[in-house]
Formats: sequence, structure tokens, C-alpha cells
Amino acid sequence: MRTKEEMGDKLNELLEKSYDAREGFNAASKNAKNRKLQEFFKQKSQEREIFIKELREEIAGYGQVPKEDGSTKGDMHRTWMKLKSSVESDNDEAMLEESLRGEKAALEDYKEITKEKDLPPTLSSKLNRQQQNIQSSINNVKVYEQMFD
Repeated sequence: MRTKEEMGDKLNELLEKSYDAREGFNAASKNAKNRKLQEFFKQKSQEREIFIKELREEIAGYGQVPKEDGSTKGDMHRTWMKLKSSVESDNDEAMLEESLRGEKAALEDYKEITKEKDLPPTLSSKLNRQQQNIQSSINNVKVYEQMFD
């Protein structure tokens, strides 16, 4: 098991990436042409807001200060920046592709932390639920992508 500090740091990484995802989904919801996609992206943005609240609570429980906004570096940041850029082209298919790429990266981050031994039950439960929501999002994006085939 990681030390409290290491676990707090890892949770803060998830928090930063959740901020990035929330912003990417929010931008996509405002710029998607398809109404179903608008709603899907809006729901994903709202879901990430819940992740943020939960992660902030857990980080504080580890005696650390939660980050206040998204990342300034890293693959996830670049992925969500690409999503924001694709929003500007008003291309629903491109937004779906970038959200899929971002969700897959998030899923890997969650898999890494949830394999930790001896996670407190409440933290484990929250992270597993968030991971399941991300997997569901991936599945939904794949369904939406079929609209463009």
C-alpha cells in the first residue's frame, strides 16, 4: 500500500484529470450538433463534477490540499485539449473520437489505483464506481460512433 502522502498525490492526479475531462465534456456539449450527443456530453460533464467532489473529500481525508483546477501537463491534458480543439471545428465525430481517447486513458489511471491492496472500503467503492462509469462512457461513445459509420 502507498503512504498517505503517495495516495493523496495519486488522488490529486485523478482530480486534475477529472477537471480536464469536465471541461472537455462541457465544451463538447455546447458545440455538438447532434442533440443526443449534446445531452450525453452534458451528462458526462455533470458526472465528472460528482467525481471532483468525491475526490476532493478523499484527498482532504489524506490530509492534503485538493488541487483547484486541471493539469498543465501530461497525456490526459493533451487529449482534452485536442477535444476542445475539435469542438471548434463543430465536428461531432472528432469530439467522440477524442472523448473515447480521453476516457480510455482515464480508465487506465483508475485501473492502476484500484489494484492497490488495502484501499479503505469507502475509497475503493467510490473509485470502482467511477471506473465503472468511465467504462460505461466508453461503451456509449462506441455506440454513438456507429452513427457516423
